[in-house]
Amino acid sequence: MIRKVLLVDDDAAVREALAQTLELADYEPVTAGSFVAAKDHIRREFSGVIVSDIRMPGRDGFHLLNYAREVDPELPVILLTGEGDIPMAVQAMGQGAFDFLEKPCTAADLLSVLERAFSTRAEVLQLREQKSELERGDPAARMLFGLSEQAEALRERVRAVAPTRAEVLVTGPVGSGISKVAEVVHLMSPVGQGPFVKRSASALTAEGLRRGYEDASCGSLFLDEVSAMSDATQYAMLELVEQDTDARIIAGTTADLSELSAQGRFNADLFYRLDVMRVRIPSLSERPEDIPVIFRHYVAQAAEQAGLAEPEVTPEHLASLMSQDWPGNARSLMSAAMRFVLGMPEEVAQAADLGLSEQLARVERSLLIAALGRHNGKAADAAKALKLPRKTFYDKLARYQIRPEDYRR
Repeated sequence: MIRKVLLVDDDAAVREALAQTLELADYEPVTAGSFVAAKDHIRREFSGVIVSDIRMPGRDGFHLLNYAREVDPELPVILLTGEGDIPMAVQAMGQGAFDFLEKPCTAADLLSVLERAFSTRAEVLQLREQKSELERGDPAARMLFGLSEQAEALRERVRAVAPTRAEVLVTGPVGSGISKVAEVVHLMSPVGQGPFVKRSASALTAEGLRRGYEDASCGSLFLDEVSAMSDATQYAMLELVEQDTDARIIAGTTADLSELSAQGRFNADLFYRLDVMRVRIPSLSERPEDIPVIFRHYVAQAAEQAGLAEPEVTPEHLASLMSQDWPGNARSLMSAAMRFVLGMPEEVAQAADLGLSEQLARVERSLLIAALGRHNGKAADAAKALKLPRKTFYDKLARYQIRPEDYRR
C-alpha cells in the first residue's frame, strides 16, 4: 500500500524539509500551504495520514482538524506545534487529534508517530473493507483476519477453491484456525446452504464416518486431524470418497500427510484423493504484522462474551505481543485476549520484564522470519523486501539462528 501523508504548513521551507524526510522513509508526501489547498485531498477514502501545522494564516490547524473529523472521524491528524502552542495541542487531542509534535521535531519522532498512525489507519480501512465484503456476502473477508500479504493470499486461495465441489485439504500449524478455514470454504461453496458437519478423525470409526456422510448430505463433512484416523477408518473413507456422494469432503491436518504416506503411516491412495485442492494457513510467526488486528478482534469478542467493557489496547501492548513467540498461534492469542479483558495480561508483563533491547530483538526476529515465509525461504528476495544489504541480512540470520531452508515450501 502506498503510504501517503498530506503535509500542511504555510512555511515552504518547513514543508520541503519535512517532505524530504518522508520521501527518504518511503512515504509519499502530498504538500499544501493552507487549509484551502489541503481541503480537496481530505476524503473518507484517503488511505493516508494528515500532518498539519496549528498556526496558519486564515483557517488554521483546528479548522483542518474539525473538517477532517467531519469527513472521516477515524482519519488520523497529527498536529505540529510551536513552543507556546502545547496547551492548544493538548486541547486538540481532546477534540480528536491523533497526536502532536513540538517544532522543530526530529525525524525519528515524526516517523515513530507516523508508524503508529498508519497502523491505526490500516486497521480502520481493513475493518471497513471487511464490512463491505460482508455486505456483499464474502465470508473470507468476514472471518479470516489480517493485513499481511499472507493473510490476503489465504483469503484469495479460499475464494479460489471454494466454488468447486472437489475435496479440500486444509493444512497449518497447531492453533492456526484450520476448522475456521474449513467452515469458510463450506460457506462459499455450492453446498454452503447445507449442513457443516465436523468430526474428530482420531475417535472416528468406520460406522461413525458413514453416519457423518449421511448427516452432511447436501453439505460439507469436515474431518479434523485426519492424520490420526485409524487404518480401518482410512480404508472405509477411501471407499466412500470413491463413490458419488452429495457431501463435500474437507480434511484438516497439522501433520505432513505426504511424509506420513511415504513412511507407510497414512494410506497413500487416500492422501491423493484428499489432496485435490490444498489450502495452507501461515503461522503467526510468518506474519507478525497481523497480530494487532487479530488480537483486537479477539478482545472485542472476549469482552462481549464476558459482558465487560472493552479495554483500550495501547500501542505498547501490541508491540509487546508482536515481540513474543506464539507457538499456539491464533488459539493462544485468543486466550491472551480473554486474560487481557479479565485483567490478567501475563504475557505482556513477562515481555516487558525483558527490557527494551530484548523486546526489539524479538520483533526483529519475527520480521525476518515473516519475510522469509513470504518469499518461500529465498534469502535474497527477503533481504530486498526488508531493504537490507545482503551481508547485513545474513548477519542477522546468523545472530538469531534462522535457517532460510526452514521456510521453503
